[in-house]
Amino acid sequence: MTLTIPGFDHVRLPGADGVELAAAVGGSGSPVVLLHGFPQTHLMWRHVAERLAEEHTVICPDLRGYGASDKPAATDPDAYAKRTMAADVVTLAAALGHERFALVGHDRGALVAFRAGLDHPETITHLGILDIVPTLDMWNVLHGTSATVGYHLYLMAQPPGLPEAMIANSADAFFGSFLDSWADDPTVIPEEVRAEYLRASAAAVTSIVADYRASAGIDVVHDRADLDAGSQLAMPVTVVQQDWGTRLGYDAAGVWKAWAPDLDHRLTRAGHFMAEEAPDEITAAIQDLLAR
Repeated sequence: MTLTIPGFDHVRLPGADGVELAAAVGGSGSPVVLLHGFPQTHLMWRHVAERLAEEHTVICPDLRGYGASDKPAATDPDAYAKRTMAADVVTLAAALGHERFALVGHDRGALVAFRAGLDHPETITHLGILDIVPTLDMWNVLHGTSATVGYHLYLMAQPPGLPEAMIANSADAFFGSFLDSWADDPTVIPEEVRAEYLRASAAAVTSIVADYRASAGIDVVHDRADLDAGSQLAMPVTVVQQDWGTRLGYDAAGVWKAWAPDLDHRLTRAGHFMAEEAPDEITAAIQDLLAR
C-alpha cells in the first residue's frame, strides 16, 4: 500500500501527453503545489503540507517516473525533459481548477519548478526552490574532486543500459546511500517512510535514470537557450539551500540572482532533506514567500 499524507485525498489526474500523475491534495485556500526530490515521493512533504493546508489548498504530486505516477518509456529526449514535467504540473493543477498557483520544489522537483517558472510565468505566482542550482549552472560548478558529491549525476548521464543495470542490481543500497548520507540526521526519515522511498525507487529505476539523463542533455539545451535569450523568472523567488557555494567554491546567491531578480536567498543548517529535517523552517520560508 502506498503511503500518503495523513488527512489528504489521494487522486490520479492527467498530466501532459496522456501521462497520469498521482497526487495528495488537502486544505483550502490559495493553491500551493509542492514537488518532491530524489529518491523520494510526495510523502517527503508530509510535515510541511499539513502546516500549509491550514491556510492553503496544497497539492503534492508524484513526478512522472516516480512514486505512483505513470512511468512512460523514454522513447525520445522530451519524455523526461523538465519542460515536459513542468507541463505535467501545470496540467494537473488546471484539472483541479487552478490556473494560477504558487510552486515549490525540492531537488529534482526544484528543477521542474525552475523550468515551470520560465515556461509558464503567467501561471506560477511564486516560486520556491530547495537545495539546487539550475541544471546549466549545476554542471558548471561541479569540477575536480569536489564533483564526487554528484557522482550519481555522471553515472545516470551514461547511455541507456549500464546505469539501469547497475542500479537495479543494488537498488536498496544505491538509493539508501543517499537517504543516509544527505541527511544530517537520517532518523528524521522513519523506517516506514524510508521503506516506502526504497520500494518506490526500486520500482522506478528506468524512469529515474531517464529523468537524470535528461539533465545531461535536453535540459541543458533548454537552459542555455533561455540564458542566451536573457530569460529570467518574473515572479518572487525564494531559494533555500545548504552552503554549497562555500563547499564547491562559487557564489550561490549570485548564480540565482542572474535568473531571479526578485530573490530571497537563504542558507540552512539542515541537511539536504530539509523539508523533513527542518519542517518549521521550510514552512516559514514558504509562508514568507507567499506573503511577497
